Amino acid sequence: MIFKRALRRELINTASGVFMTLFTITITIMLVRILSHAARGMVDSADVVALLGFAVLNYMAVIMVLTGFISVLLVITRSYHDSEMVVWFSSGMSLKQWIRPVLTFAIPIVVITAAMSFIVTPWAARQSAEFKERYEKRDDVSRVTPGKFQESSGANRVFFVEGVTGDLTKMKNVFVNSYTDDGRLNVVVAKEGSIKTDKQGDKLLVLENGMHYESTPGQRDFQLMDFERYAIVVLSNDRPVLGDKSTRAKPTLALFANLNRYSLGELLWRMGMPCMGILLMLLAIPLSFVNPRAGRSASLIVALLLFITYSNLISFSRAAVAQGNASFGMAWWPVHFLVAVLILGMFMLRLNVNSRYHPHALWSLLRRRASSGGSDA
Repeated sequence: MIFKRALRRELINTASGVFMTLFTITITIMLVRILSHAARGMVDSADVVALLGFAVLNYMAVIMVLTGFISVLLVITRSYHDSEMVVWFSSGMSLKQWIRPVLTFAIPIVVITAAMSFIVTPWAARQSAEFKERYEKRDDVSRVTPGKFQESSGANRVFFVEGVTGDLTKMKNVFVNSYTDDGRLNVVVAKEGSIKTDKQGDKLLVLENGMHYESTPGQRDFQLMDFERYAIVVLSNDRPVLGDKSTRAKPTLALFANLNRYSLGELLWRMGMPCMGILLMLLAIPLSFVNPRAGRSASLIVALLLFITYSNLISFSRAAVAQGNASFGMAWWPVHFLVAVLILGMFMLRLNVNSRYHPHALWSLLRRRASSGGSDA
């Protein structure tokens, strides 16, 4: 009981440190990426914090899996390195007795991973896509920076505003250059402009006290007209925000309601994350063995390579199902089964250290026979 409480406390403390490290790395990378998008005008600078939160939630399931795996690995590796495992085995205790406390630690992490994978990650993907689409579909005038020519979202107009008020509702010295469907050039220059919304919900750029020039490039046809009031539609109300409609962003219930190959591929991935979490934490028990006189970096490198391989194999299975190259029933289990066999094999390897068929015993026997053969010669 004392051992279990001490192990649980050490696992929780280690997991907290690992999680904060992985979370900080992830949030730093995502922040740099989103800020670069904001600097290039791809997202609204006011949405950076929200988009950062959605981006981190997208990776939270992977972070939780890695947190549990690395935490168990570090704790048991430290026990080997500090020779605590020598005392443990000398007391007649087995490595199998680590399974129950590790599972007790793993279950909450697996539950959180499943919630993230099945519920939170799709929601975050939808919200992030809606924020970006809403920014892309905002009216063209709100994109304009005073003193700078700005092309419209449809690439059919060019705006220039000399100055704007703080709330962007009033503009001074407005220039609009556009082409009609029949190729005629329209140039509108006005002293003032403002944004209005009509009864249909369309946003209009209302210009006052200006001149309208219309001509056909390469011809002498030219029209000039002055006006007191002139309106241009800059955002139509018939463009709803659709968000991300891919299977990655669909709710889990929606995937079950429409079980095509794309939905099954996404379900395979969402199911794979909690399975990967619990299997990796069990794998960390026999994988944590290190020589007390050696360093601990080798086991961490092997663990990270195993995680990357495992994750890529699940991604490969998802792609195979989505592309129709494999059925869901034959693709969801082989990767997890191989890892389960690997766990069983490594436990047998660690539990039967004194067996004559253990790899170390066979290797020692082979070396003795080779050296004795050389001596006889």
